Amino acid sequence: MIERVKEYFKQWNMEGNIREFPVSSATVELAAKALGCEPCRIAKTLSFRAGERVILIVAAGDARIDNQKI
Repeated sequence: MIERVKEYFKQWNMEGNIREFPVSSATVELAAKALGCEPCRIAKTLSFRAGERVILIVAAGDARIDNQKI
C-alpha cells in the first residue's frame, strides 16, 4: 500500500513528504513517541459513515471526539 501512496505523491514531486518509522505509529501515543513530540502535536483522522455520506474529522491528537455527537 505504501508504494501506491509513494507513486501518487511522486507525480506531484512530493515523495519526500512521506515519513516511515522503524517503530509503529499506529496510535497517537506511538506516533508522538516516534517523532519525539507531544501527542497534541499529532493530527489524527477519524472517519464516520452517516447514511450514504462519509465524514472525515482531523483533530489534535489529544482531542476527545464524542462519536454520539457525530
